[in-house]
Amino acid sequence: MMDWIEVILRSLFILIGLFIITKLLGKKQLSKLSYFEYIVGIIIGDIAGSLSMDVGVSLLHGVTSILIWTLISIFLSYISLKNKKVRDFVEGKARVFIKDGKILEENLKKERFTTDELLEMLRKKSVFSANEVEFALLESDGELSILLKRDYRTVKPSELWLHLPADKEPKTVIMDGEIIKEVLTEIGHSEAWLRKMLSEKSVTVEDVFLAQLHSDGKLTLDYYEDGMLEVE
Repeated sequence: MMDWIEVILRSLFILIGLFIITKLLGKKQLSKLSYFEYIVGIIIGDIAGSLSMDVGVSLLHGVTSILIWTLISIFLSYISLKNKKVRDFVEGKARVFIKDGKILEENLKKERFTTDELLEMLRKKSVFSANEVEFALLESDGELSILLKRDYRTVKPSELWLHLPADKEPKTVIMDGEIIKEVLTEIGHSEAWLRKMLSEKSVTVEDVFLAQLHSDGKLTLDYYEDGMLEVE
């Protein structure tokens, strides 16, 4: 029974320790792992698993090993910020797969990618023909960034010489059936104005679960029992 208690205590201790280490390494490690960080993650995970389950393993030696690997990772991350050559070596460099609409077969071979894998990555970007791509770059984290040819891009308002007003975040004026007076004051409207808007739709404040006023002047209502409704 004592072994089970020790396993539980070790597991809790390791869990707390790994959480602290993750916080020290920063959010970057959660979204993007370099080659070295990937290896360090596997090693630390293996050590942590052994420490949790094997009571015969020295806890002090295991924790020391985890700290050493963590410090190495932090040190390399710091050096990478200061030196591009180290950063390229540790994190890897981006590789161009398509340039000027042409697939670069040699670069595919260098990254050990097949044409099928490239086409699959394009499809995940909602691109079903390589001919539509002007430029494609394999990022150091393995993601594919693409630039479509001009004929296949979504038209932007600026390209049509349209000067649209800034689209700001919607303001929540009713939540859980209660008016948020501070927000109404902030946007320059009164409670009477809001009640009038609701009365035009034959609803009361208590009927509304959520109401948001958008930058275009529309009021979106989410009723407790009904669907969404836009009020001018």
